[in-house]
Amino acid sequence: MRTTAGERIIIRGQTVGAPDRHGQILEVRGNEGEPPYYVRFDDGHESLVYPGPDCVIEHVPASG
Repeated sequence: MRTTAGERIIIRGQTVGAPDRHGQILEVRGNEGEPPYYVRFDDGHESLVYPGPDCVIEHVPASG
């Protein structure tokens, strides 16, 4: 999984009825876009994230 700062991440809920968590990637701390990612979630919480199979990156389209 590779990304850049500014893109969005979604972490799917782990159980039935659990909400997804959405956030913005503030920093990419791995090499060449690899994890870990420092993320600010929409609820204001900030955390270092090592994404698993339950994560989706929303890539921001390049403007041009």
